[in-house]
Amino acid sequence: MDDGALQELKKGLEAVWSAGDYSFVAKGLEASSQAFLQRHAIADGERVLDLACGTGQLAIPAARAGAAVTGLDLSEPWIEQAKARAAAENLNIHFKVGDAEALPFDDGAFDLVISLIGVMFAPRPERAAAEMLRVCRSGGRIVLGNWTAEGFVGDFFGTVAKHAPPPDMPSPLLWGDEASVRQRLSPGSADISLQRMMLHFDYPLPPEAVVDHYLAHFGPTKLVAEALDGDARHALRKDLIALFEAANTATDGTTQTPAEILEVVATRA
Repeated sequence: MDDGALQELKKGLEAVWSAGDYSFVAKGLEASSQAFLQRHAIADGERVLDLACGTGQLAIPAARAGAAVTGLDLSEPWIEQAKARAAAENLNIHFKVGDAEALPFDDGAFDLVISLIGVMFAPRPERAAAEMLRVCRSGGRIVLGNWTAEGFVGDFFGTVAKHAPPPDMPSPLLWGDEASVRQRLSPGSADISLQRMMLHFDYPLPPEAVVDHYLAHFGPTKLVAEALDGDARHALRKDLIALFEAANTATDGTTQTPAEILEVVATRA
């Protein structure tokens, strides 16, 4: 891919992730995000980079735990939401708009580089991996939580792809594949531990209402829906409702959906 095509792709990805309002999706994953972070003990004063931080789903609880936190994301609206959330709690977090493939930080600047369902969407995974390794100090940790192709989110993106082609880039779901992760991180890692586990979407709405919110407010589905005509949009909505209903474990009119991730813990060599 030449530089011009790459820049156009990145502009498109920024538009996708900046469209709509991610806060509803983040809220549905809030409990799981905090449980994920708690699995990886944060030391007081530890220098933490929350990479592709969204609206601060890990950065904010890490700062509450006493870490010195930096959050970086491609989407300026998400960074503005994260700043507002941190300010409301009087948390001193350095949030910055930036590119995971060209991190504006010194070598070895962080003790922990962490990303939950975020950096996996960078278009050049090998470059993103190299940057994570570069800014993590020797003996530090890189911790990732990545959707798998076999889990609910793999099915979700597969359903959307039936109605609109995905971007021309390596599948983000390869970050949920053990062999791919080892290939990308092994050159700079002394040890890599991999484990499949579940995150849980938890929404106080029935599946049909959840899908309608995704189509109206979640960037990847919002822009696809807006590009489809009425019949095609109806077909996408119908398929997504069927997917959420089949995966829903709740029986009280809400939506609770387990979604598999691959947890990655790599120790920097």
